Amino acid sequence: MCKPFVQKFSLLLTGLFLCLFGSVQAQALLKGVVRDAQKGAIAGASVVIKGTTTGTTTDANGAYTLRLNSGTSDVVYSFVGMTPMTKSVTMDGNDVTLDVALETSAEALQEVIVVGSRASQRTITDSPLPIDVLSAADLVTTGQPTFDRSLQYRVPSFNTVNTPVNDATTLLDPWELRNMGPSRTLILINGKRKNLSSLLYVQFSPGRGETGVDISAIPQQAIKRVEILRDGASAQYGSDAIAGVMNIILKDKYDFTSVNVNTGVTSKGDGGMYNVALNGGSNLGKKGFVNYTVDFMKQNSAVRSGIIDVPTEIATFGDGVGGPQDQLIKAYLKDDPTGGNINGTGKTTAGRFLINAGVDLNDNLQLYGNAAMVVKRVESFANFRTPYWRQDRGLLHSVTDNGGKNYLTAATLAFPKEDNVEMYRGYKGYVPTFEGDLIDYNATVGLKGDNNGWRHDVSLTTGFNSQNYTVDNTVNRSLGKGSPTRFKPGGYEFGHLVGNIDISKQVTDRFGLALGMEARSEFYTINAGDEASYDREGSNSFPGINKLNAGTNKRFNVGAYVDLSYDLTPNFLVNGTFRTENYSDFGNANVWKLSTRYKLADDKVVLRASASTGFRAPTLHQIYAQSVQAAFVGGTIQLSGLFNNRSSQARLLGIPPLTPENSMNYTVGVALNPSKNLSVSLDYYSINVKNRIVYSSSISSSDPTSTLGGILSQAGVRTVQFFINGIQTATSGVDYVVSYRNLIVGRGKVGLNLAGNMVVTNKIVGTPVEPAAIKAAGSSILNTQIKSLLTESRPRYKVIFGADYALGKWNLNLNNTLFGSTAFQDLDNGGSDMENIKAVFKPAVVTDLSVGYIFSKKVTATLNVNNLLNVLPKWSLEAQNEKGRAAINTPEKASLLRGFLGFSGRYDILGYNGSQFSQLGTMFNANVNVKF
Repeated sequence: MCKPFVQKFSLLLTGLFLCLFGSVQAQALLKGVVRDAQKGAIAGASVVIKGTTTGTTTDANGAYTLRLNSGTSDVVYSFVGMTPMTKSVTMDGNDVTLDVALETSAEALQEVIVVGSRASQRTITDSPLPIDVLSAADLVTTGQPTFDRSLQYRVPSFNTVNTPVNDATTLLDPWELRNMGPSRTLILINGKRKNLSSLLYVQFSPGRGETGVDISAIPQQAIKRVEILRDGASAQYGSDAIAGVMNIILKDKYDFTSVNVNTGVTSKGDGGMYNVALNGGSNLGKKGFVNYTVDFMKQNSAVRSGIIDVPTEIATFGDGVGGPQDQLIKAYLKDDPTGGNINGTGKTTAGRFLINAGVDLNDNLQLYGNAAMVVKRVESFANFRTPYWRQDRGLLHSVTDNGGKNYLTAATLAFPKEDNVEMYRGYKGYVPTFEGDLIDYNATVGLKGDNNGWRHDVSLTTGFNSQNYTVDNTVNRSLGKGSPTRFKPGGYEFGHLVGNIDISKQVTDRFGLALGMEARSEFYTINAGDEASYDREGSNSFPGINKLNAGTNKRFNVGAYVDLSYDLTPNFLVNGTFRTENYSDFGNANVWKLSTRYKLADDKVVLRASASTGFRAPTLHQIYAQSVQAAFVGGTIQLSGLFNNRSSQARLLGIPPLTPENSMNYTVGVALNPSKNLSVSLDYYSINVKNRIVYSSSISSSDPTSTLGGILSQAGVRTVQFFINGIQTATSGVDYVVSYRNLIVGRGKVGLNLAGNMVVTNKIVGTPVEPAAIKAAGSSILNTQIKSLLTESRPRYKVIFGADYALGKWNLNLNNTLFGSTAFQDLDNGGSDMENIKAVFKPAVVTDLSVGYIFSKKVTATLNVNNLLNVLPKWSLEAQNEKGRAAINTPEKASLLRGFLGFSGRYDILGYNGSQFSQLGTMFNANVNVKF
């Protein structure tokens, strides 16, 4: 039943290309195994038809299959460090089996890496820069459902985690490389810039005040490999490449159609995940290829609500003297210890489509293109509005959710009959819901070729991301009984159009030249919500966007670069790049980069170093975003205004327009290749960022006659926030990778990998730049809470140790990820000693096990157990001074402090501001892949 449907679907999607470029000739399969001189299987070897781009790579057992047209073809077999081999193969319509053995070669080069120098493309061994390459198998064996989560358990310096208070971040979890935030790593797809998300992070979590690319939108089944340049690359690629560059290479040549079915669940039986992905395509004779992926995924919510600490809840909401309010809290939480909270991970439904194609127009010119689109919908919950917190009973009597459950007229509680308690009889409270709808797409079309040694690539890329929000089961208290219970708070859009021209030539055996230009236009749109969502107090839990703050803003920039590389000797390479950019909204930026590499001991030792300047242009989100947010402060909902840097309020406060960030990067490293199976690399990096853009603290004033007080009063908010080039940061650390493969154990082979990142420095240098009006109000743009998020919220170190064992049809993979400690320091809460202590998450090891079995050449299955030992984030209080130590040593105070940090225990497992890894515990995952 399944096979005919898949074949028809494959023909439907590729029909257009077949009509344009000709029909596919009769084909048969060439198959076999690629081995080394010791008869060991080589995984990842390249098998390509000579003179074309048609080919494949070998799997974990060295096996390959390649479709060939009838007739005679020359097939080239190659692998890193091996001498390529060419075999002449004649096909007569029947399948042919051909096994080959490759010989080791000290001169053989590795696969070309896109993200190194823009001049003559070099290999990992030759590169003066640290580059990681992850295969599709590396990602799949993590058992993680999305691309970003797979990187979390494969790349030590990459960190991401879901935040406990979801709202819009349910659509996109903040991620970052080298503790530099999501906006300082450039994402490329097949070497072309991917568009940013329209979301601006405003939660008190890592990545606050920034935006980034939605890498979770990319289906893993469409990925051939991922290249990560762990070094600043603004000179090569422009803005955003301060921490590094991630280049996602898509599958190209068509080998077979495959259906991948993936399902999983947590050990508690929730968070069920269901995923079906189809990868297929066609080879257009010897001219080109079409490869597409269709992916559907649904993940249910997993609830990890904490038990509310009654004393902390009374300290937050009670009357503090044992009166009716305190009695209400005690009675309510006796009936429902979680306070009705539903926190954890949201529900996600997503459909993804991606296509990659190329066709040779002649021997020296190729037309290529790719396009991707994701449609995603998420659902999550705000904090439950208990009756002693929000008294909205008369406004909410008729609200039900889609499942028919009536949150707002829940079961009557047996409260005492004091007057202040009786008013809540029959009313349990309510939980606002959040719904987010996302559309993200990108597309590239281009021409590339070679003419007398001059390689040229001309392309046009477009990208778009939109998010629109809905809140339900809530009210706008300001509207009284006329308030609706479902609101459309508005949303955001971001898009860009990018044109690139890149030209390069290996002028001599020693000298390489590259030059190019990029033109980019961007727009950022703020869509207003319905009037009821923003009128006065606005919709509770998620106020809407006022129509006065809505609009579209644009900018344009053009840049050019030149890149020179020169081999002083066969072992000594130097490389230099210069780039200039002009932005329509703030002017020019000029950056440079110098790098070098020296090889010793027959290429077994490689010394490398680089120095570069970089820049990051403020995003349009940071320049123009203006809104009102609702925040929980001291037991009440307070409205906080974000005023953009072009507003009259910003000018009155003395906040200057945003300018680009500037960085200085240094990298020094060594790579060792003592044998064909063992490789070691160690790299030190230093990144200093000046004029770093920060999202300020929530700033208030008790003096209504001051400049700040007047602005707050006029805007109808209690606090104000804004973006400012306010600080200088210094970040440094060490990355190391050790890999050993083909270790014979019994009748099988073992591969060992050790990779780690250790942060040496991550600090704010000097004193923040304080506008006069803020200083006069006794406030600061960076309070203790914001400083802690910037410097302590990601692991101080992370180590990944993995071992894989291949035995016949079985493959076993065991990964252990050590997450170092993180910390969070909150604001003082009315003499609570909060600023005298920190919440410190303890180091922990998360163990993942993957067992795979090859049933046949067409069917494989894998069982993954993530977090095998059910390790959960754990945190404790750490004193910062004598007052802190005294508080921690007093059990009652210590309990209150812990409660304040986790919103009275609602977020005791994860922490209100996130942790190093997921709070879901053990997860089981099963995967079946069927080839057609």
